[in-house]
Amino acid sequence: MLNVLFPREVSAASPAWHRVGMDNAAKTNAARTRRRETGAAPSQAALHEAALSHLARYAATEAGLRRVLDRRVDRWARAAAGGDPESVTQAAAEAKRAVRRVVARLVQTGVVDDAAYAAARAAGQLRSGRSRLAVAAGLAARGIGAETVAAVLPEDPERELAAALALARRRRLGPFRAASGEGAADAGTGGAETRRRELGVLARAGFAQATARRALAMPAAAAEALVVRLRRS
Repeated sequence: MLNVLFPREVSAASPAWHRVGMDNAAKTNAARTRRRETGAAPSQAALHEAALSHLARYAATEAGLRRVLDRRVDRWARAAAGGDPESVTQAAAEAKRAVRRVVARLVQTGVVDDAAYAAARAAGQLRSGRSRLAVAAGLAARGIGAETVAAVLPEDPERELAAALALARRRRLGPFRAASGEGAADAGTGGAETRRRELGVLARAGFAQATARRALAMPAAAAEALVVRLRRS
């Protein structure tokens, strides 16, 4: 009875009709998305909401947040490229001026605080075994000003030594070499080739040669104590 009502060839074709319907729905959704993207340029209110949404998920510097919002404007401009070029350019320029106003307001109210961001990031990076030089370069790349970097990264030879030891511990170098079960007989001084290799590891990480030599020559117990103190700081 079912075969009479629904011939085999019709039922076999039904998946194709289903796929056509799905394709049409996808095209409709894509068209709606394009219409949203090619509407008016992001307003200051919309950019403010976007900034708060980003900050709810990620810590950001003033420069970093500005880049995020600028990219949002750039995406709109690319989507609107089919319109009048002069109008799109002018609208994008105004939107980017709005970006500056939004970010300045968030900085003024303390929602975005480069000094707090830099201090927290620097402390975490040092604890993980990064040198002062490497941490400073990373902060500068995120748009942190030189004065702020200097303020959160004062010269501290003992802390720099502890950071070098944290890296040595992670890489099983110097005083931590024997603890890895490799080269226990060389735990005190190590062979010349091993020492050159280990000095190279620390130098590439940004540690001064004097700091690297001190770290590699330190007794294991004292080295471990410094690393523990750094992690608790």
